[in-house]
Amino acid sequence: MTTDAEFDSLLPAATHNRREFLAASLGAGFALAVQPALAQTPNIIRTGSEGLDAGEVRIPVSDGELVAYAARPATAAAGGWPTVLVVSEIFGVHEYIQDVCRRLAQLGYLAIAPELFARQGDPRSLSSIPEIQAKITSRTPDAQVFADLDACVAWAGRQGGDLQRLAVTGFCWGGRITWLYAAHNPKIRAGVAWYGRLVGTVNEFTPQHPTDIAGRLPAPVLGLYGGQDAGIPQETVEQMRQALGQGRSASQIHVYPDAPHAFHADYRPSFRAEAAADGWQRLLEWLKQHGVR
Repeated sequence: MTTDAEFDSLLPAATHNRREFLAASLGAGFALAVQPALAQTPNIIRTGSEGLDAGEVRIPVSDGELVAYAARPATAAAGGWPTVLVVSEIFGVHEYIQDVCRRLAQLGYLAIAPELFARQGDPRSLSSIPEIQAKITSRTPDAQVFADLDACVAWAGRQGGDLQRLAVTGFCWGGRITWLYAAHNPKIRAGVAWYGRLVGTVNEFTPQHPTDIAGRLPAPVLGLYGGQDAGIPQETVEQMRQALGQGRSASQIHVYPDAPHAFHADYRPSFRAEAAADGWQRLLEWLKQHGVR
């Protein structure tokens, strides 16, 4: 990947002196909470970085710097890449999310996955899902997430990303954010939400949920859900469908009847190869259909 110094050269010199680091490093490997299950998942996808600029980058935000993983084609005629924001699950930007970025980059995209929990802590270092939820995700405000994603979009534009061809995709926690960010940022051309929660408790951190914004989505979002998802009841999926229909949205929802939650996560026992492959193909077709290619 292009060095941090080269990226920083695009910013005013005064900015460098006042920045603080919100996260030290992404590191390598999988989040601690998922490592006990890795032995049960022998089919983890490993996408190489040959022909890519891929690695950790720093993105300036209002209160410091945000660490992110970015991948893009390493071409002589740099620039003009369609751009995809990749929003992680609750585990942060560990190896799986980094691999998703490389998969997109191998297809010609500039893909960026920011560590959106940086101010709350490092979910990759916590040993259980309940601990991550209690200490980090429940304390991460949607408004903070949107501002950080806005900063990623601005950064992408400075790195040669084509912001006329901008999309967002996310998994689990990131799937919910995908729906919401597609309503927040009018530059988004398309979104793909993988099994993101659709309803929930309203509070100061999460003032609205996907069903609340379904009628005012400026960009079409494809929702990919599992029929056997114990955490996202099918009645909430149907509720979202009805909300989208009332708003005459171009968005769609596809359900895999036999798939559980996290069926795309190849490092977890929930992985379902057929549904994951079909969902990935649907993602690519959705982006192409809506001009992000």
